[in-house]
Amino acid sequence: MAKHIKGAENFHNLVPDYDRPVLKINEAGKHKLLEKLIALYGEETGHKYYPELERILKVYYAHKSDKMIVHEKEFEAEDRFTEEDVILITYGDLIISEHDRPLSVMADICKRYFEGVFNTLHILPFFPYSSDRGFAVMDFEEVDPNLGSWEDILELKKEFQLMFDGVFNHISSKSRWFQEFLNQNPEYRDFFTVFSTQGEISPEHLQLIVRPRTSDVISPFKTLTGEKLVWTTFSTDQIDLNYKNPKVLLKMIDILLTYIRRGADIIRLDAVTYLWEQLGTSCVHLEQTHLTIKLFRDVLDIVAPQVGLITETNVPHDENIRYFGNGDDEAQMVYNFALPPLVLHTFQNQNAQKLTEWAASIDKISDTATYFNFLDSHDGVGVMAVKNILSKKQIEDMALKVLEHGGYISYKKEGDGTLSPYELNTTWFSAINRDDEDEPLELQIQRYVASRSIALAFMGVPGVYLHGLLGSKNDAEAVLMEKSRRSINRRNLLEEEILTELENQKSATFRIAFGLIILIQIRKMERAFHPNSPQKVLPLSEDLFCLLRATPDSKEIILAITNVTNHSRKLDVDKQYIGTTIHTWRDLVSNTTYTSDNGSISLALEPYQVIWLKGINR
Repeated sequence: MAKHIKGAENFHNLVPDYDRPVLKINEAGKHKLLEKLIALYGEETGHKYYPELERILKVYYAHKSDKMIVHEKEFEAEDRFTEEDVILITYGDLIISEHDRPLSVMADICKRYFEGVFNTLHILPFFPYSSDRGFAVMDFEEVDPNLGSWEDILELKKEFQLMFDGVFNHISSKSRWFQEFLNQNPEYRDFFTVFSTQGEISPEHLQLIVRPRTSDVISPFKTLTGEKLVWTTFSTDQIDLNYKNPKVLLKMIDILLTYIRRGADIIRLDAVTYLWEQLGTSCVHLEQTHLTIKLFRDVLDIVAPQVGLITETNVPHDENIRYFGNGDDEAQMVYNFALPPLVLHTFQNQNAQKLTEWAASIDKISDTATYFNFLDSHDGVGVMAVKNILSKKQIEDMALKVLEHGGYISYKKEGDGTLSPYELNTTWFSAINRDDEDEPLELQIQRYVASRSIALAFMGVPGVYLHGLLGSKNDAEAVLMEKSRRSINRRNLLEEEILTELENQKSATFRIAFGLIILIQIRKMERAFHPNSPQKVLPLSEDLFCLLRATPDSKEIILAITNVTNHSRKLDVDKQYIGTTIHTWRDLVSNTTYTSDNGSISLALEPYQVIWLKGINR
């Protein structure tokens, strides 16, 4: 991403400045916006609501500082993301203290230990909520007072770029909007997808709907005028918004721009797969959903071109990458959902074949779009993305091993009524290490760091969940207490506990965190790790995962090799095979120098060793 601007110029004006000329949208921009509105709502309605959309953009623009406007003129979309971008993912209250607000505690920890390592913080939903740890939002425009305030968010903004969640698919049943619907306020009557009787929805229609849950998709609610059936993709507390109503779309665009005014550099579109509902379809990946995301992109291109959109779509890989659009007109970044289960499969089986085969199919998207590479998240490890990559048995075996390690499986209901694994609920450390295994802790740490090195070397932007950075183990107690499988990877940590662990160089937390930090710092220094630098996958051995990264001009080249097994491995790499004449190589991790005698580079890798060989031109 463009260099982080520090100081007052990084903040929007608190009040709109109407002394300055009002935003003028050029004809090309108007055409794009109007084209999407007409495609979604028809000619008459599209023209009717366009003036309101333009008004929303003009109001946002009036909040921008003069320095922001100047900076945007220098912005190069091709360098929106660079090798320096590494994202830390966390809840606002993942670290708590008796003495301060959680967001303030988070700011202190991040500045003390992670500034210069992570340049971007993804703060998971920090709004008032009623369930699902923030994803049942009661008020899109306020900070949960239990976490802090907008002032705390802006304090983080001084040192870090920020990613906010756009939980735009649904809203809490406790929200004012839904309460107004229950009161049958005419303004909110069409904010949700509603049916009067079950007979309006045929069993055939229900069977077509694809969802990540086993609960009923239609939930009954008592209203002023009687019982209504309301669309609830995720739970009875998460009410889907009705984007067939253009007022809903415009309201969410206004909120999108509000988040940017409040400090967002990236907007994560949560569960965006399910944005539009249409009976008679699967209700996923609808053309209207893609058009809506493209409209969001058009809006940002006009008034906030430095801000990126990332789509969170836990679906088969070939469907997931459709959210890039043509590479320049939809999301600038897409969650690489296939990577976590493939890396997990690789280390469970000590075999990189499937990962290597899939990675070889990954191509650069465009100069302005790339992948978001992560391994674990607040939800766990989704498996939908590998549905057509791993066999059903391989997915079941992977899930069984997670169960054996103390994790859980979340299921989704198929159209025929059967259940299939949707998500593995586990921390990443517990997924690939077993507490009762008779092996040294040092080997488990090496395995752990090795697995995470793959996401750091892979083409795209890497992200690390805070529990992943710290090497947290499964929290089965939280699952029982909170009656949620996902709680296994969401334990709140005491500030004193974290400080003690990070200051103790012998602790597992320290060794894991700083083992990863060393790799991150190396990555940030190498242009060959630019998200869009070329990537070639080398099938040298099933015991190894090998990537060749290079700068576009090929002046700098890095061969990233990870031993995915618990045994030593020797390897001879033919220079002709990797297409180079470079004679001298230096491992950026160990600082060891190698020379290529007889046309090959001879390497000896210890169990789970990571080698990043950089060719040295003399």
